Amino acid sequence: LIDGQIVAAMEERKLVQTIPGLDVLSAAMLLAEIGVDMSRFGSKDRLCSWAGMCPGNQESAGKRKSGRSRKANPYVRSLLCEAANSARKTQSQFQGLYKGLVIRRGHKRAIVAVGHKILQVVYILLSRKEPYKDPEIDYEALVVHRNAPRWLDALQKYGYLEKMRGRKE
Repeated sequence: LIDGQIVAAMEERKLVQTIPGLDVLSAAMLLAEIGVDMSRFGSKDRLCSWAGMCPGNQESAGKRKSGRSRKANPYVRSLLCEAANSARKTQSQFQGLYKGLVIRRGHKRAIVAVGHKILQVVYILLSRKEPYKDPEIDYEALVVHRNAPRWLDALQKYGYLEKMRGRKE
């Protein structure tokens, strides 16, 4: 029973590793803390609240007091903050989120917000069983750019490139 859960967690770890900022060790530690079954949380907001990554909201008489987030799982919180710190240096949606928030809110609050976003993405990945795809990156163009020289070499090797050049002239 436990062996099956470990094998399932190892498969899910590969999905979580596709997120910028999470490597092998951090993905394994995160899955060890939150598990792979996301149905027990019900929604991504509940997962973020459980992990203590939601922004706090304290108002009294129309005045906003401290925006401190609640105390929760310290391991998940510190792990997500470390992942957010590395994700802000990558070309991804997390970098854009960080740059937009750091000007107004400061470094620490921006890091917590990016960690919150990473945890939401983890919930969605584990629920759908799909790898992470950044919305700002055109993956088809990357594949074509990476493989085009090899494809052209193969066409030239088999003589198709000369035939096509002869037709154009």
